[in-house]
Amino acid sequence: MSLQPEHAVNIAPKPVSSTVSSDALSPDELARATADAMYAADVCSRALGLELLEVRPGYARLRMVVRPDFLNGHQICHGGLIFTLADSTFAFACNSYNLSTVASGCSIEFLRPVQGGDVLTAEAVEQTLSGRTGIYDIRVTNRADETVAMFRGKSAQIRGSVIPTES
Repeated sequence: MSLQPEHAVNIAPKPVSSTVSSDALSPDELARATADAMYAADVCSRALGLELLEVRPGYARLRMVVRPDFLNGHQICHGGLIFTLADSTFAFACNSYNLSTVASGCSIEFLRPVQGGDVLTAEAVEQTLSGRTGIYDIRVTNRADETVAMFRGKSAQIRGSVIPTES
């Protein structure tokens, strides 16, 4: 008997260029290349079926279909999965400059229940970036474009880059 759920996916990461030249790519192209590299390495987001719709410097938009196995005991989407969608969107936005960045804090407000089969879209917008710290607001909406959650994340740049850069 397998312990993996029936929906489990085994997706191999897409190959990504080993290095990038900061002069060779526009800011939008660098944001996309960084997002592609992150998505290829992000087994969790891929297993949950998160779809990267758009990325540019300081911005990202992801989508998630609410599967039956995402429902809690009240038969609504588990808040942890809404949080995960928002957190992943935050990660793609704050790493869009190809500077390794992690969350140093966050909060979420759940505003309305989400039913199974709905489609959630999370949109992250950089509010400020000062030194190594950023603040990002993430709005999560349902198929009817109603806001179901608001997430605020604080980012901290760490050493390194998502895609190694040429000197």
